[in-house]
Amino acid sequence: MPQVTVTIDGKAYRMACDEGQEEHLIDLAERFDRYVGHLKGSFGEIGDQRLTVMAGIMIMDELTELQKRMQGIDDEIDALRASRDEALAKANQTETALTDTLVDVAGRMETLAQQVAAKPA
Repeated sequence: MPQVTVTIDGKAYRMACDEGQEEHLIDLAERFDRYVGHLKGSFGEIGDQRLTVMAGIMIMDELTELQKRMQGIDDEIDALRASRDEALAKANQTETALTDTLVDVAGRMETLAQQVAAKPA
């Protein structure tokens, strides 16, 4: 199992990851380090553990907001699908009615054609 060394708040941490995930883990660590750096810049030296907890809470807050947005998008997609299905059902009803009308008209034309053909010239 590959291992990478990441740096968070100036401290190196050796971590294992799945094969091919090394760059992804490094990217995640760099992003987390930016959160810690932002907090450190805002609050100063308040302790490693507190900085880490605060950064984790910030990330969870962003994740929660993204999940809410995704749920809103999913709800909108469901509503659009329902509208599409309703429109298709109406179109099918209209198509069926039109087909029935055309069959009726064709039958009447056939009857008229037979009547015309049966009349002596």
